[in-house]
Amino acid sequence: MNRKHFLILLVLVLVLGAGGLKQWRTQTSSWGGGGATIGQKLLGEFVVNDVAQIFVKRGTNELTLAKKSDLWRVTQRGDYPANFPEISGLLLKLKDLKVVQTETVGPSQLPRLELAPSGASLPTTVEFRDADGKAIKTLLLGKKHMKSGGQKSPMEEAGDGGFPDGRYVQAGGASDHVVLISDPLANLEPNPEPWLNKDFFKVEKARTIAVTFPQTTNSWKLVRETEGGALKLAEPTPGEELDAGKASGVGNPFASPSFDDVVVGATPEQTGLNQPKVVAIETFYGFNYTIKVGAKTNENYFLTLTVAATLPKERTAGKDEKPEDKTKLDKEFADQQQKLGEKLAAEKVFEPWTYLVSGWTVDSLLKERAQLLIEKKDTAKPEAKPDEAPLLEPK
Repeated sequence: MNRKHFLILLVLVLVLGAGGLKQWRTQTSSWGGGGATIGQKLLGEFVVNDVAQIFVKRGTNELTLAKKSDLWRVTQRGDYPANFPEISGLLLKLKDLKVVQTETVGPSQLPRLELAPSGASLPTTVEFRDADGKAIKTLLLGKKHMKSGGQKSPMEEAGDGGFPDGRYVQAGGASDHVVLISDPLANLEPNPEPWLNKDFFKVEKARTIAVTFPQTTNSWKLVRETEGGALKLAEPTPGEELDAGKASGVGNPFASPSFDDVVVGATPEQTGLNQPKVVAIETFYGFNYTIKVGAKTNENYFLTLTVAATLPKERTAGKDEKPEDKTKLDKEFADQQQKLGEKLAAEKVFEPWTYLVSGWTVDSLLKERAQLLIEKKDTAKPEAKPDEAPLLEPK
């Protein structure tokens, strides 16, 4: 090969290389003037503190999480407080989420990735908005990438292809670029319930427990004189005796309650709260809970609550209390009253809403009066029938 041929060949290699490099850059470049190449951040510069709303939609289902007065709330649940750690964790994860694969696709390929704007498998649209409702970043979430787990476990159904380890997405409204990320973002669904703050009220040291039924003869009230003392039936009628075993299930009501969901827009007639069973609890701490229980649906009860408390501002000193003990006891009293005041304020927050509470939380309290009493045994001697002569006693 002479020098002239070598130079011609070198020029051809450089031209072809430049063309290939340009094509590769085109295929891996970001839409919207960004740079979503492999290894780069999916959302580019994403300032999480600017996000004041998260909007999620698929089909007709929507979810809106909005920050109001510095508190995140779930719009579709009557602005009920949202789970801030979940929201914070999501935003921080998306801030650093990186692209692991990118490709250019045509409209005909979008349905297989569940990113087509119409059809049976619609994408999930996610918008991160500022306080004015303006979109900061937008994502379209498509098909989850499945990783084979080798030998299937009993938890995997036949043909499920393993478990999700990523997801195909589009960002910024792109129509011909799809990227793969290493997180399935499984919690980004237009379902409000998982985003609710599931903190709830808690009854501590119940002194009296009363349940009033629509049929008043089923109502009852139990009292205990001291903390940890035995429950007694208040105002028993002649012959009534409390069964301690049966009453043990109601002795610590709502000690660790939880709820499944918050109900919005239902009428009292629809929830059964127009004729509720009313649970009234007074504690040794001076708290008074009034809990209304409505109808049961899908193993859950509709429930509302109100709470009040009478908290003493001063401590009554003991008869022979020493001065050196007074300072310590006064401080302990003040600290406890502060905690009780904070507890009251935190639990008052739950009053405006109606909840769906699991049956195991409520069922034991809904026993009727007769179900808490010792069963009466019929000790009367059977009467002799007219055609039967009485047995003669041996002489």
